[in-house]
Amino acid sequence: MTWIQAIILGIVEGATEYLPISSTFHLIWAARILGIEQSQFQKAFEVIIQAGSILAVVFLYFSQWRSKISLFPKILSSFIPTGIAGLLLYKVIKGTFFENYVLQLGVFALVGLVFIFFEKFYRPKVNRRSKELTYKESIVIGLIQALAIIPGVSRAGAVILGMMFLKVRRDEAAEYSFLLAVPTLLAASSLDLVKTVPYLLDNTSDIGVLLVGFIAAFISALFAIKWFITFLQKHSLTSFGIYRLALAVLLIALFFPK
Repeated sequence: MTWIQAIILGIVEGATEYLPISSTFHLIWAARILGIEQSQFQKAFEVIIQAGSILAVVFLYFSQWRSKISLFPKILSSFIPTGIAGLLLYKVIKGTFFENYVLQLGVFALVGLVFIFFEKFYRPKVNRRSKELTYKESIVIGLIQALAIIPGVSRAGAVILGMMFLKVRRDEAAEYSFLLAVPTLLAASSLDLVKTVPYLLDNTSDIGVLLVGFIAAFISALFAIKWFITFLQKHSLTSFGIYRLALAVLLIALFFPK
C-alpha cells in the first residue's frame, strides 16, 4: 500500500464512520477500486485507522464527558446486545458478509430506500431528548445497531433511524450514536487487533503508512462529526438515501456491466 492509498482510505474511514452511509462498505469498495487486495497488512491497517476515528469522538467530546455522564448507563445498555452479536457472529461477519459484493450492494441500496420512505411517509415528530430514553429503549437501540454487522447497513444509520422511531431528535440521535461508537468500535477493533498484533510486531517498516492512515482518519472524522450535527439540525436523512441509491447504481455499472 502506498502513502497516497493510505491517505485516501484514512479519509474514507473518517468521513464515513459517523455518517449513515456505512464506513465498512466504503472501505471495502474503495480498496477494490484502488486495487488493494485483502491481506494481513490491510486488516491491520483497517484496525489502526478505525482507532483514529474513535479518537476523534473522544477528542471532540472530552470536555463534555461530565455533562453526558447520565447517558453512560444507557449507552452501556445499547452496547451489550451489539457486543454479544459481534462475538457470536464474528466468523460469519468476516467471511460471508465481507466477500458477498452483491449482498453488500443490495443492502446498501435497500437502506437508502428505507431512509427515503421514512422521511417522506412516516415523518415522526422527533422532539425527545436522548436522555429521556428508557433502559428498555436503549436495549432496543443496541439490537438495531447489531444489524450493522452486515456491510452496507451503517452502524450510525441504524442507531439514528431507530432513535427517530422513538421520537428522539435527529441531532441528539446522531450524538448518541457517536458516543455509542466508542465502546462498540473499541470492542470490534480489539478482536481484530489480537489477530494483527503479531503481524505488526514483525513488520515495523509499515508503521509510517499506518500512521499516515491513522492521522487522515482522525482529521476527516473530526470534520465529519461537526458537519453532521449541524446538518441534521436543519435537514433529514433523505439526501443520504439518495446518495446510497446513486452510489449503488454507479458501482453496479462499474463492476457488473452487461
